Amino acid sequence: MMKKKILLSENDIPRCWYNIVADMKNKPLPPLHPATKKPLEVSDLEPIFATELAKQELNDTDRWIEIPEPIRELYKNYRPTPLVRAYGLEKALDTPAHIYFKNESVSPVGSHKLNSAIAQAYYCKEQGITNITTETGAGQWGAALSYAASHFDLNLAVYMVKISYHQKPYRRSIMQAYGAEVIASPSMSTKAGRKIITENPTYQGSLGTAISEAIELALNTPNCRYTLGSVLNHVSLHQTIIGLEAEKQMEIAGEYPDIVTGCFGGGSNFSGITFPFLRHKLTEGKEVRLIAAEPASCPKLTRGKFEYDFGDEAGYTPLLPMYTLGHNFAPANIHAGGLRYHGAGTIVSQLKKDGYIEAVDVKQLDTFEAAILFAKAEGIIPAPESSHAIHTAIQEALKAKEEGRQKTILFNLSGHGLIDMAAYDRYFDGELSNHELGDEEIAKTTNTLEHLVP
Repeated sequence: MMKKKILLSENDIPRCWYNIVADMKNKPLPPLHPATKKPLEVSDLEPIFATELAKQELNDTDRWIEIPEPIRELYKNYRPTPLVRAYGLEKALDTPAHIYFKNESVSPVGSHKLNSAIAQAYYCKEQGITNITTETGAGQWGAALSYAASHFDLNLAVYMVKISYHQKPYRRSIMQAYGAEVIASPSMSTKAGRKIITENPTYQGSLGTAISEAIELALNTPNCRYTLGSVLNHVSLHQTIIGLEAEKQMEIAGEYPDIVTGCFGGGSNFSGITFPFLRHKLTEGKEVRLIAAEPASCPKLTRGKFEYDFGDEAGYTPLLPMYTLGHNFAPANIHAGGLRYHGAGTIVSQLKKDGYIEAVDVKQLDTFEAAILFAKAEGIIPAPESSHAIHTAIQEALKAKEEGRQKTILFNLSGHGLIDMAAYDRYFDGELSNHELGDEEIAKTTNTLEHLVP
């Protein structure tokens, strides 16, 4: 009998996260203080983040960072997650490729986001912080942090991108069920939100806008810190638990991936599945292709500029060296709300610049076509975000078929789509469309960036 799922025991949950920056020859350029333009220190980040998270953000020397035991205990609620051989998809494609997916959709909130939410909530609680804020696009991160905040008895305010607030009401309900306050962004509750609404009353929001509001609230609320679900180094660090488990599972399967892919918004799940495999390329020269799959409507890696830019729309964050479309870029209202972000994380950006990773942009209709094929073949309805990775895996499997070569492909199923069925309804009714950007539209926001890269 062919083995469908490769499972690990709770004892196999990794005891350390992997910090890839320690192994990078060209480390990411430092984040800069927006006023002084000098490299940040931990003390610069402490007003925004819990101290331990600030230290992790700037740590470029320690390859392994120990996972505190209370975090590992909570991970046991859903980890280790299965590695699944996609025999049904292979058959549907009639491909010689072996396709595997890491099923992060089995977490209590249905996505990979819980891996960092638990860690960030834990460090805030340990520091004696009582209130936290965050942003969320599709609602996956907001749901995950709501779960973690409830466990650690933290008060949480979530600024949810307005278009997703209305498109995904049940994910909003999940956050409220865990006790979080959910605010549609842009809102009238912050200076940043009021300014944006005044200038554009019909604006449906972006992750950059929601980040501005969440940071502003954190800075003006006693004993409060901000938490972020993607982009930053410490988030990518926490997510490496995905790839570290997958390494063990691929070894049990007797294979090593030729290609690893994940969808890409700010970089959290892509980093999580790829960095542990990239470690062997950096330290041993082992060959593997790493492909980030982003929306064609928000193509920061494929068409953005590598510059210093703010991580939010209002300019509250440090200046980050990254591939960006400009912090005032307004993404189209696609249903993959978790990928509607203007910039890429600094680590991924440096790796892309140095040629270690590839990037492709995927049209919205193509992602839903891939999602339906996957659902029929494997029985799981994927999140619109994850469907970008599925489309990319399918394309690579079809190339293997054309070439008559057996390739091993691994992708991260970062979340299920059971709360995204309104998007599927619109797809079935023919109401969705592709949105591609012209060069002039991109230049309008990227040409305003200050040139600070050496």
